[in-house]
Parts: sequence; structure tokens; C-alpha cells
Amino acid sequence: MENIYLLMLVALVVLAIADLVVGVSNDAVNFLNSAIGSKAISFKTIMIVASLGIFFGAVFSSGMMEVARKGIFMPGQFYFDEIMIIFMAVMITDILLLDFFNTLGMPTSTTVSIVFELLGAAVVMALIKVSASDSQTLADIASYINTDKATEIISGIFLSVVIAFTIGALVQWLSRLVFSFEYEKKIKNFGAIFGGVCLTAIGYFIFFKGLKGTPYYDNFKDVLASQWLTVVGVSFVFWTLFSWLFMKIFKRSILIIVIAIGTFGLALAFSGNDLVNFIGVPMAAYHSYEAWAASGQAASSFSMEVLREKVPAEPILLFISGGIMVLTLWFSKKARSVAETEIGLSRQGHGTEKFNPNILSRAVVAGSTKLADGLKNIMPSGTKRAISKSFEKPDEILIGDKAEEQPAFDMIRASINLTVAGVLISIATSYKLPLSTTYVTFMVAMGTSLADKAWGRESAVYRVAGVLNVIGGWFFTAFSAFTAAGILTYIIFLGKGPAIAILLLVAIGLLVRNYISHKNKTREKADKSGLKKSESKTVQGIILESADNISNVVSRSNKIFSDVFTGLSKQDKKKLKKSKKGVDKLEAEIEDLRDHIFFFIKSLDETSVRGSSFYITILGYLTDIAQSLEYISKKSYKHVNNNHKPLRYNQITDLKEVDDSLSDLLRKIDRIFTERKFEEISGIVATKDELLNNISEKIEKQISRTRTEESSPKNTTLYFNLLVETKDLMNAIMNLMEEYNSSYRKV
Repeated sequence: MENIYLLMLVALVVLAIADLVVGVSNDAVNFLNSAIGSKAISFKTIMIVASLGIFFGAVFSSGMMEVARKGIFMPGQFYFDEIMIIFMAVMITDILLLDFFNTLGMPTSTTVSIVFELLGAAVVMALIKVSASDSQTLADIASYINTDKATEIISGIFLSVVIAFTIGALVQWLSRLVFSFEYEKKIKNFGAIFGGVCLTAIGYFIFFKGLKGTPYYDNFKDVLASQWLTVVGVSFVFWTLFSWLFMKIFKRSILIIVIAIGTFGLALAFSGNDLVNFIGVPMAAYHSYEAWAASGQAASSFSMEVLREKVPAEPILLFISGGIMVLTLWFSKKARSVAETEIGLSRQGHGTEKFNPNILSRAVVAGSTKLADGLKNIMPSGTKRAISKSFEKPDEILIGDKAEEQPAFDMIRASINLTVAGVLISIATSYKLPLSTTYVTFMVAMGTSLADKAWGRESAVYRVAGVLNVIGGWFFTAFSAFTAAGILTYIIFLGKGPAIAILLLVAIGLLVRNYISHKNKTREKADKSGLKKSESKTVQGIILESADNISNVVSRSNKIFSDVFTGLSKQDKKKLKKSKKGVDKLEAEIEDLRDHIFFFIKSLDETSVRGSSFYITILGYLTDIAQSLEYISKKSYKHVNNNHKPLRYNQITDLKEVDDSLSDLLRKIDRIFTERKFEEISGIVATKDELLNNISEKIEKQISRTRTEESSPKNTTLYFNLLVETKDLMNAIMNLMEEYNSSYRKV
């Protein structure tokens, strides 16, 4: 029987390594986003700075492991066999939950997940013990849970959300009021003071939070606690002088140093504080096993009161953990997906919006707009003009035609993000208040975005919807962590060894599936074969660039159209579903080009404005093509998915003829645009009437068949719909050819 606990311990060690990987992948956004979003320093430098912070924070990690040992439950109320079940359920749940969020690219809190997993597992185990006891009732469950500490942790975590958002918005608004968006001019005069304030706050944060619990902290903690005003004052003078000298000697902005040190400080604090979320449970399990093995008692009778004792983390384990975290930071692609979500929500300029608006986001934006308008009406006109002047954005932010390549926000905002997050975490630490570093850094970033008017009328509903989705995900984290850990605890209690083996296999399978799914999404995103935004500033260049997009759409349309009719004839639901996805992707790419029209027109030379009319017309015809394909694929999939009768043989034969003629046409068009033989377009346009008449004849034949032979209304309706929509598709293609031919000849 002892072997099963040894095997469980080995499994927990393996799970700890996996948890470090998925945990860092999610929490990397906490310290990377400000530096990446502002592009103040190179990506390689950011990674080196963050890696050093992570490694030192892990190696000098404090005794934060007590949360896993006694912070949520009363260890003395459980026996060794029960505590091992709790720990196993918690670790399996934690890995799957965090990996799920990583795959979605959503930031969540590793602190909240581990707290609620421990709580859920402990509650279920307590229920099992109470139900098996003749003397205990449900009221006795409270004796198993450290309710005071758990309530303090949970309330502190969620309270930090409101505080971080509010403070971040206020500080950013005041900073922008002082520096405006053209901060380069004012930073020369006030940069030393601003740098002194930021670096003092970040430095204080590093000592108070990042290095708390290190072997050296005891030497100066009394000074920091009793003489903090003196420490802050001396630090401010030192950093202000340093900032002034840096700008004078190197002729560079001090904000670069602020962002670099801030990134280091948050990375240091993250690994020192959140390491418990990844290895705290396995380490507690190891100490439990060690004490039980030495006791000689039965696993079902050995009390885990030993977990009440404070045990420092083993240096070698901290060293290994730090190494794994650094490697994950460098090689995890999921970490970058999560980072993109927060940067996208806080982006100052225009960009692709990841989230769709919902009823709540629309209501929030509408209410906020009315409130803002009301405040403006009661504000003196002089004050309004002064504030508006500070918040005027330079043209390159408003009309940049390469918004995705620009920094998501400037260095002022990045500095405020890092400074405010550091200060809030420092204050909470000094008062021993628990919080989630993820929640604090994310909400500070959202608050500064709001204050910076990054959420304008063009993007507010999308950004607010994104924030609400992320916050909703946090509540989902708490609920699902509690529920899933509790369920797994009960399953392991019933099934013991076999249940653990099955759950581990299921976990591995889910992790592999999520990895493949994320890899495929990343590959699709990196695929450069989609439609391209026009970057040319001349009419001739626009026409030639459009040829590539036309060739791309025609080629894909040919495949989609043929696959739909093949799937329909063979009742192949899988092929029809794949065609639907292909159409959705094509429509999304065309819509993205249409969203780019504003920037496209802004970038044109005065002599090339007529090229915009051609570009807009071409996009209109491409949209018509996509909409026809969408209708055809949707109707075909619906017919097969509803298990209606398959089309009759003569109907399939007619559709095959249509497919063959259309495929031949699309292949010729694709060749013309690929090889740039535009003089042959006239020959294509000349076949328009013949192709359309062919479809009209088939419609007439079906009318005759319907009156004498057909007995299926669904088949007849589908067949007519397909032919009529194919006719519209051909019209759109021919109109596209005529427009291109006409414009090409004018150049």
C-alpha cells in the first residue's frame, strides 16, 4: 500500500513541472505586456530582463508555501491518505484549467485557481468524513476549513480588482494631463522628477514584495518598516539624480529604464509570490509523505498536524523551478497568445478586435457616454479646452496605416502600468493583504487604457466586451476550480489507484489535444496566403495588388463550390461543415479589408484618389461572391444536417454540369490573374450570357419536373435555391471581371 503513495508523490512532481509550464504561460502577461506593448526596448532585451527577474525571484522565494499547507484548510483534521487525495485532485484540476485558459488566450489568476481548488477539494473531503461519522453533522464542516484565512484571501483578491482599475485610471489621467501625448517635449524638463517618482516606487516594491523572505530581507526589514519615509526620500533623491544624469549623458528617455526595471520587479515578485501556485502543493505532499513514512503509522490514522509547522522551501527545488519557468517564458507560444489579448484590449490605435460586442458592453458604453456628456456640460469651457488639449493625439496614432506594427501604447502609459501595479502590490504586502498579481496588473492596464481614451467610440463596445469576458473568465475560474477539484477528489476517493491512473491519462490526452488545437490556430494566424491589404499609393499599384486578392478569392471559391456539391451528392456532412468554415474565413478576410478602407484612403497620394473608387468597388464584388458562397454552403449543410432526402439523380447530374462549367471558368480566371494575362479578361466576359442561360435552362427543367415528377418539397426548394444563388454568384464574378477589365485599360 505504501507504493501507491510513493507513486502519487512521483506523479505530483511531474504535475508540478507541467503546472510550472502552464502557469508561467498564463502569468507572463503580468510583467511582459507593458514592455512589449510600448516597444520601448527590444523583445530580446525584454525577455532577458524578465528571465533574470523570474530566476532570482524563484531562487530567493519566501515561505509563501504556507498557503498550500494550511492557508485554506485545517491540516490536523485530515489524515495522510485523505490529504494526498486532496493534493492529487488539486494538481490535476490546476493543470487542465490553466491550460484551457492558455489555449483560449485569456489571462486568469493562478492564485485564484489554486485557492479555490484547495477549497473545493477540502470541502468535498470534509463532506465525505462527515457523512461517514455518526457524531458529526454538516455544521461541523466549518471545523475542517480555515474560514477566516480563506475569506481574507478571497475578499482581498476580488477587492483588488476595483481598486487597481480606479487607481490606474486616476494616475494615468493625471499623468496625461501633465505630459499629454506629445510627452517627448515635456519629458526633457520633467523627466528626471517623473523618473525619480517611478523608480522610487518600483525600487520600494522590489524590496518589499520581490525580495521579502529572502535571507537578506531580515537585515533591513525593520528599517523599511520604521524609517520608510526616510528610505523613500533618500531613494527619490538618488533616482531623480540618476534620471537627470542618464538623460544628459546618454540622450535617451529615462522611461526606457523605468520600463526595464519595472519589468524586472514584476517578474521578480511574480515568481517569488506565485511559485506557491505551482509547486506549493507538491512540496506540501512531499513533506507529508516524509513525516508519514517516518512515523510508522497507518496512512488512514496519521494526522497531518505536521503541516502546521513552517518549513522553508528546499533551495535546489527553487533553483530547478526557476530554470523551468525561464525556459517556459522563452519557448511557450501560448504565453504570447495570452499577452496579445491584454495588449489588444489596451491598444491606443486601431487594430483587429478579438471580441464581439454584447448587450452588457453596449449598455456600459451607452451609460458611460451619457455620464461623460453630462460631466462635460457642467464643466467650465476653459477647463474643457485645457483638458482636451492634453488628450489630443498625434496624427500618426489616428490615421496610421500600419496600426498593428505601431506600439500599442506609449512609454508614459507603460511606466504608469508598471509603477501603479508595483505600488499596489507593495502596499498590500506591507499590510499582509493577499491579492492576485494577474488581477492587479490587468485591471491597472485597463484603467490606464480608459483614462487614455483608448476606448473611443470606434472600439469601446469591443474593448469593454473583452474586459467583461476576461472578468467573467475569472469568476468561471473560481467556480470551475472549486467544482472540478471537488469532483476529482470524490472520484479518487472512490477509485483510488485505478482512478488516479485514468485521470492522469485523461489529463495527458486533453493537454495534447489543446496543444494541437493551439498549434493549428497559430499556424492559421501565421499563414500568409490570405488576402492582403493594399499598401500601394498609386492607381496602377492598387490594380496590380488587387489581382493577387482576386486570384486568391477565385481559387478558394472554386474549391468551396466544388466541395459543397460533392458533399451534397454524397451526403458528406463533414465536408459540408469544412466548406462552411472555409467561407467564414474568406468572409472574415474580406471584412478585414473593408475595415481597412479608412486607412487606405488616408494613405493615397492626391493624384491617386480615383484608385480608392476602384478598390471599394472590387471589395464590393468580392463581398457579393462570399455572400453567395455562404448562402450555398449554409443551405446545403442545413439540408444534410437535418437528414432530409438526398437530391435526385437528375438533380445531382445537373448540378455537376453547373459545377464543371463554373470550375472551368474559375480556373481560367485564376490563371489570368496569376500570370497577369489581363488582355484575356474580355474573352471571359464574353461567355457571361452563355453561362447564365445554361443555369436558366436548368431552372426551367426543374419547374417542369416539379409539376410532373417531384414529390419532395425540401429537395425542390434546395435545388432552386442553389441554382438561383449560383446565378447570382456568376453575375458577381462577371461584374468583377468587367470592372477590372475597364479599370486596367484606363491605366
